[in-house]
Amino acid sequence: MKIGIPIEIKNNENRVGMTPAGVFELTKNSHTVYVQANAGFGSGFFDEDYQEAGAVILNSIEEVYASSDMIVKVKEPIEEEYTLIKPDQVVFTYFHFASSETLTRAMIKSNAICIAYETVEDTNGALPLLIPMSEVAGRMSIQQGAKYLEKPIKGRGVLLGGVPGVPPGKVLVLGAGVVGIQAAKMAAGLGAHVTIMDINMKQLRYVNDVMPNHVVTEFSSEYNIRKRIKESDLIVGGVLIKGAKAPKLITKDMLKDMRPGTVIVDVAVDQGGCFETTKATTHEDPTYVIDDVVHYCVANMPGAVPYTSTVALTNVTLPYVIKLANLGWKKACDTNPLLAKGLNIVKGEIVYGEIAEAFNWNTKVLQN
Repeated sequence: MKIGIPIEIKNNENRVGMTPAGVFELTKNSHTVYVQANAGFGSGFFDEDYQEAGAVILNSIEEVYASSDMIVKVKEPIEEEYTLIKPDQVVFTYFHFASSETLTRAMIKSNAICIAYETVEDTNGALPLLIPMSEVAGRMSIQQGAKYLEKPIKGRGVLLGGVPGVPPGKVLVLGAGVVGIQAAKMAAGLGAHVTIMDINMKQLRYVNDVMPNHVVTEFSSEYNIRKRIKESDLIVGGVLIKGAKAPKLITKDMLKDMRPGTVIVDVAVDQGGCFETTKATTHEDPTYVIDDVVHYCVANMPGAVPYTSTVALTNVTLPYVIKLANLGWKKACDTNPLLAKGLNIVKGEIVYGEIAEAFNWNTKVLQN
């Protein structure tokens, strides 16, 4: 198979779809890998590294798409890429279709095979291709939140860990999944007082068992959220519903109950966000303020630490890429039902029901 690795052209996205080590494994399996010139530069990988691993370097993104049977990316294609995608071409990347009707319609029109990292499942129902980026984003949510709590950038002026004689800051984490646990771990490591909420009691029991005493668990309800936001300095939203839009756990009217300078970090922004006032931002302009509450809603948080993120991502995607390349997408998905759950759009047809539900589309709409 001919596999293409283009440059990621989304704003301030420095990750790349595959490391040279990944390319080496594919070429060892007799596949041809086309890498766009300087595609790995932002992650610390150079054209010479890819060439030594057996890749062919192509100068333009147009050449990569035109030459490849399968495109391996990090982020969803953006508008400039829509017309480059060919019918029957496999595109393997994070799509998050439920958050963008424009992208969904463009991929339907492309007649490509769209396999989304974020809906591939393992036997336990976990999302193995989403986990490493959730781990990065969860840890970064505290790193970024702590920074934006500083007064010069409109935060409350609170040091999360406090100092002797001054109590630590209070962090509220919504969701006790991968993002929430990693956020709680980082916040606890800084010495903050952490409350983590979820509706899954089994998960809350796990958190209670593994976290230190200054991380407390609480059942998630609107009443409890409204109570906690009044005293929190930093709020992290990390709720995920597989392939669907995130629920709006904090509404606009709740902002008035928060103290001026409170920071909210929405890690679910790729799935539409779990705050009603969420709008996607970039690393170039990461925050905005509504009702004196600082919002950090960067849609590609792991792109700020591209070396770590690219290596972590390739570690988990590579076995699936090799399977797709060795068997072809249809046989690979027929023989691996867990990979088949990654199929979102196939040759103009939505095959992942939550996408249609996100836009309230019926069969007639989809056919048009």
